Amino acid sequence: MNDKGRLAGKVGIIVGGGQQPGGTIGNGRAVAERFAAEGATLLIVDINPEWADDTLQAVTRLGARASTLQADITREEDCRAIAQACVERYQRIDILHNNVGRSTGDRRTTELDVAAWDAIMDMNLKGMFMTCKHVLPTMIAQKSGCIINVSSTASLAARPTVTYKTSKGAVNALTQHLAMENAPHGIRANALLPGLIDTPMAIERRARERGVPREQVRAERDALVPMGRMGTAQDVANAALFLASDEAQYITGVLLPVDGGLLVKRG
Repeated sequence: MNDKGRLAGKVGIIVGGGQQPGGTIGNGRAVAERFAAEGATLLIVDINPEWADDTLQAVTRLGARASTLQADITREEDCRAIAQACVERYQRIDILHNNVGRSTGDRRTTELDVAAWDAIMDMNLKGMFMTCKHVLPTMIAQKSGCIINVSSTASLAARPTVTYKTSKGAVNALTQHLAMENAPHGIRANALLPGLIDTPMAIERRARERGVPREQVRAERDALVPMGRMGTAQDVANAALFLASDEAQYITGVLLPVDGGLLVKRG
């Protein structure tokens, strides 16, 4: 373990930390590896235990102390269990990194099934609320803590479907509320807004649903970004590391795009 890293001595929970199958690394796995390399102890949470184990093996190779927990964040008892497990295993919670989200089933407003709206909102918004709710008592008692919620540039930009955008816009508002509410307790809350990132969730699903090669999906997405390419999961992980570290100790309530200039196109 790196006892001189930027996160040395800190305990972090990474929700959605498993690695989905695909040709690239996902955001959760990349954040776990980056945090591990900087000395953090990790609880890797995922609904899929095999995906969580894949990330566990990666961070263990980096010398990190870590373990996994299977949980469904749409269930409050599971969110309570996440916080309890972290305290039981590691005695504190310094970082909560909420890397969760789905858009499957999203449609234009008039075509959207209410059940799809509920499922997306349950994961993207209610799940984040509940994980925050259950780690906050520990952070308040410590008088310190850092919450990072993964939102999306879709929260601020035009999008053809309604639920994902709305849920991530609400994540922004939730994060800013948490920042104001908990600043007196020494707790910071910020949101990351990834743009077009080359991850298995972004590429594999779209290629499969459209029946086109992965490289076609990549080329189309690259062409939309002012910098000429999609970002990588490591780009997201680097931003997360900064927000989790003491270098960002005076930063809270921020909505930080990691998007290669994508949101500048609004101007």
